[in-house]
Amino acid sequence: MQPPSFHRSYLMRQILAALASRLLEVLYAGRWVGPLVLRLGFGYFWLETGIAKVHNLDGFTQRFVGWGIPFPVFSATMSAWTDLLGGLLLMLGLFTRLICVPMIVNMLVAIALVVSASLSGLDDYVETNEVLYILIFFWLLVAGPGKASLDTLVVRWLGVRAQA
Repeated sequence: MQPPSFHRSYLMRQILAALASRLLEVLYAGRWVGPLVLRLGFGYFWLETGIAKVHNLDGFTQRFVGWGIPFPVFSATMSAWTDLLGGLLLMLGLFTRLICVPMIVNMLVAIALVVSASLSGLDDYVETNEVLYILIFFWLLVAGPGKASLDTLVVRWLGVRAQA
């Protein structure tokens, strides 16, 4: 016969396993919330940034001139509108994968022509905001916008079958 402490220990492990299993089920059922919250928060950040740049395009262009970016008027205008429209589309979950490409390009240009002047090594690069932004855009590019998005509604409306 097993001592009573063995039975209590076994019972506790069973209860904890059942609770953990239930918690994982709940988290799995709500897995659509993560991409939605990310898109809304990250998209709003870019929308707000883009609006500020578009409203002060002359000042933003002057920054491009100071940084030595080629075709500063065109480049600043494209960058500002990419941020604004990209942020809006991310929030809506519309053309999510498509908009991530110019957003990544925007960040690569920022790293190459602006940020890299003050960086000296790999540690400096990976600690920049732009690298973090690229990683988030890359995740959205690969993973997509999630279930709670206009992209998902459009795919359903078109009758396209999702790949498992």
